Amino acid sequence: MKNYLIVGASSGIGKSLAKILTESGHQVYATYNENPIDSLSSKISYSHLNVMEEELDLNFLPEKLDGVAYCPGSINLKPFARIKPEAFKEDFELQVLGAIKVLQAVSPKLKASENSSVVLFSTVAVQMGFNFHTQVAASKGALEGLTRSLAAEWAPSIRVNAIAPSVTDTPLASKLLGSDEKKEANGQRHPLKKIGMPEDIAEMAAFLLSEKSSWMSGQVLHVDGGMSSIK
Repeated sequence: MKNYLIVGASSGIGKSLAKILTESGHQVYATYNENPIDSLSSKISYSHLNVMEEELDLNFLPEKLDGVAYCPGSINLKPFARIKPEAFKEDFELQVLGAIKVLQAVSPKLKASENSSVVLFSTVAVQMGFNFHTQVAASKGALEGLTRSLAAEWAPSIRVNAIAPSVTDTPLASKLLGSDEKKEANGQRHPLKKIGMPEDIAEMAAFLLSEKSSWMSGQVLHVDGGMSSIK
């Protein structure tokens, strides 16, 4: 049994990942901010955590962690001219500085494991370049840089990888997928003619956290219905 921390596990990909890991027999330490988590298993320890706070209280964690998945994110799609600089700053604080604070705090716990792994989340928009995606792509682009640089610095003791999904049917994307018609239209934009489900991304995250991916680090893996590579 391994110990995993999932930051942002109250819904979507984080919640699906917690379910997968516990069903595999592992102990999960799951955090939430605004929305309490519906209990999935006795092997999940739930704690409140606001990554925007200056100091993070992580006393609920054990001395050793085998993996961390940092799932908080936002999707605010607007024309560049209508986005105030403060909005870019808030997005960066949530998605990048939040991950940095968590990883700096838990690095001794990760180093205590023989084969630990970190999973971060980017977006296909960083590689592709979509209209109205400047805010999310700016922060996620920084996360991709963090992934590769930290993978180099923490090798060989800690592996660091990222997943770059396309639009996925989660509460975070509810504005984009608020009806069956919107889901169908978004699905048709992808070569595989469907949108992603939380489980699609969570299965990849579970693989990257496991020893099955023990020779992988510094990668940004596209789980995106073929969006980034198939015309």
